[in-house]
Amino acid sequence: MAVTIELDVREDLRQKREPFEKIMNAIKPLKPGDTFILHAPFKPLPLFPIMKAKGFTYEAEQIEKKHWKVTFVKQGG
Repeated sequence: MAVTIELDVREDLRQKREPFEKIMNAIKPLKPGDTFILHAPFKPLPLFPIMKAKGFTYEAEQIEKKHWKVTFVKQGG
């Protein structure tokens, strides 16, 4: 059964905390077909090539001015 992990890093970034390690730890257990949903205050463009290299596709959606929801799906292989 597919797993979905959701992580909101908006408060981390407001507090000037770098969320990269938290994101990488969150995606470690994911298997093909699993989903990772990230909430951020901006479109996290630097993260896209990293996630792609780790086997994820993604779709970004702007919810509000300072709220982006990015859905990453782990691909098979």
